Amino acid sequence: MAREGYPLPKFHFQVDYFGFEFGFTEVSGLDFETEVIEYREGNAPAYHKMKQPGLTKYSNITLKRGIFKGDNRNFDHWKKTFFFQEGKEKFRGDCTISMLDEEHKPIFVWKAVKAWPSKIQSTDLKADGNEVAIETMELVHEGLVQEPK
Repeated sequence: MAREGYPLPKFHFQVDYFGFEFGFTEVSGLDFETEVIEYREGNAPAYHKMKQPGLTKYSNITLKRGIFKGDNRNFDHWKKTFFFQEGKEKFRGDCTISMLDEEHKPIFVWKAVKAWPSKIQSTDLKADGNEVAIETMELVHEGLVQEPK
């Protein structure tokens, strides 16, 4: 149970995309920004610009995970975005990223609306390295909704 008055730990989370729970080691890009429009009427008595909200921009979400033998789910889903045929296959879907408590229940949720993978980056290979092979998937989306639980 998350204790009141304490910040939430960020290491216990899950990603649900198209009904599949993926195990990722890192998620970034859960941010958005509203552009500022500066405007001044020609006959305004004040010598400054008014600022008002413009369009909202959403960052791409970057997901990283270890590569496992025989697991091509990221690449297989990415292929669907390019071989999409009207009415035959759904390639956009909501991606839900949940912070979990000690009982593995969501305590804070982000939902990326109409997300689809725009980039898959395989691991780099180094003969003298000893790191785990990490694959990166980048999702684009049309909106980010925060849902505190």
